[in-house]
Amino acid sequence: MKLATLCLALAALVAPVGGQAYAQGALVLDAKIQLGEVRGRIDHMAIDLGRRRLFVAELENDSVAVVDLEARKVAHVISNARTPQGLGYLPANDTLYVANGGDGALRIFAGNDYRHLETIPLGDDADNVRVDNAAKQVLVSYGDGAIAVIDATTRKKISDIALASHPESFQLDRRMNRLFINEPKRQVITVVERDTGQVTAAWKIRNNSNFPMTLNEASGHVLVVYRNPAQIAVFAASNGSTETSLETCGDADDMFTDAKRSRVYVSCGEGFVDVFDTRDGKYQRVGHLLTVPGARTSLFVPELDRLFLAVRATAQEPAAIWVFRPMP
Repeated sequence: MKLATLCLALAALVAPVGGQAYAQGALVLDAKIQLGEVRGRIDHMAIDLGRRRLFVAELENDSVAVVDLEARKVAHVISNARTPQGLGYLPANDTLYVANGGDGALRIFAGNDYRHLETIPLGDDADNVRVDNAAKQVLVSYGDGAIAVIDATTRKKISDIALASHPESFQLDRRMNRLFINEPKRQVITVVERDTGQVTAAWKIRNNSNFPMTLNEASGHVLVVYRNPAQIAVFAASNGSTETSLETCGDADDMFTDAKRSRVYVSCGEGFVDVFDTRDGKYQRVGHLLTVPGARTSLFVPELDRLFLAVRATAQEPAAIWVFRPMP
């Protein structure tokens, strides 16, 4: 093997960070599914498990791609979107929800043929979407401080959860029937009681770049990524006390918990995916995978045991979904 080839092979296996090297064996790249003529930023994703189809918000193309994961190709493109950001699929009524930052509307589509069913005006910057299949509700963050609660049966907004600033990532605590919400402008993590829609706590933090969030239910932790400086902060879900913080990759936009392996995955626009071991409630970075600059949105699907990474087009390669298989 020539020296240059050997060096490239070794570079693919490890990536240095802070004077250390991390093996990429935590995740193995299984496939690259091309998205076609898609330019610019790609935002969040959602999954239809029954049909094995992945929905991809092609933000700068005003479209949503429907990716057939078994055929490994785009099966359909929904063009009736306006800067789509957040997506949610609800199996209970076989419906796709698309939050549009361009016109502040939530668009609803049939899951079988992607017909447009309804448009619900919300407000500026309709963004993150979360679905509650048991309650048949869809929650959407938007505007200068609100999360809309949508009744999936009637396709109507039934209430607003009022906040003091624009909400970024938020998570449903199904065990305690709460919401944890990132409000970067106020430098807080807000806790809301779902039954009443009332704010019960606002954990003050010393940072205004708290964007991605996930829950580690096994350890009772709320995890938040700060973009500047690039850190994961770990909070006790019971009272908001800071447990620990540690370095991660830059410009993160998504983070997911892999409960089966006691891991956390962080996808970053800096061009990396970080992997953290969380066993016994402790946190240690065990993987730092080189990807592509700008590839900051992802979706981990436990039922498929796959991490999907949205990779925008470059001069060398078209836009694609990279499919990672966790190991072991």
